[in-house]
Amino acid sequence: MYERLRVDRSTTVDRVVDALRAALFAGDLEPGTPLREQPLAEALGVARSTVREAMTMLVTEGLAVREPNKGVSVAILHPDSVADICRARFVLESAGIRAWYDADEAARERVREAMRTFAAIAKDGADPEAMTEAHLAIHRSLVALTGSERLIAMADSVTGEARLALARVDALRQDAKQQVASHRKLIRLLERGELDECVEELRHHLAGAQESLLEAIAMPHR
Repeated sequence: MYERLRVDRSTTVDRVVDALRAALFAGDLEPGTPLREQPLAEALGVARSTVREAMTMLVTEGLAVREPNKGVSVAILHPDSVADICRARFVLESAGIRAWYDADEAARERVREAMRTFAAIAKDGADPEAMTEAHLAIHRSLVALTGSERLIAMADSVTGEARLALARVDALRQDAKQQVASHRKLIRLLERGELDECVEELRHHLAGAQESLLEAIAMPHR
């Protein structure tokens, strides 16, 4: 009986984490916003201890920060962090590109499917959050070409921090067609086996992403 109660509680914590994460990524809870246990517990209809555990998970993911005597607040993405995130993404994703020939066909097909999904979603006026999800799925599929669950987990952690600004980036860009063309170029180079050229294109792509992220975090929030 006690084991079942523990599982139920864990599921509730997961749901609270999912709700908070969605609010962060949608921009409903902006960077620097305090996360107060009691109001959140009342809004979500759960115990304060559940909210406390959920916030601990967000801190672990880098989406929130805990400061002595101040509590927990939504993490603020700093310029130095943006540069480091893009640097880490390049290392992980270029490793996937280099593994193209060693990857199994299912992994290569997931890259193609992620591209098709992004192209279908990325239309003028597309929802920025949906754009971000589909966009990141392409880059995650590149890392997955390595076949390493640990590298995939690292990529998820790295991009999780950037997610606080990515939906804002897609909303500001308003260039869905250009984004589709840019990613198609990456995949086309992969399919041709032009891996060196693909890595260089990725470097250029991420430099643009870094510039857009810096622009997004510099703009005042609503």
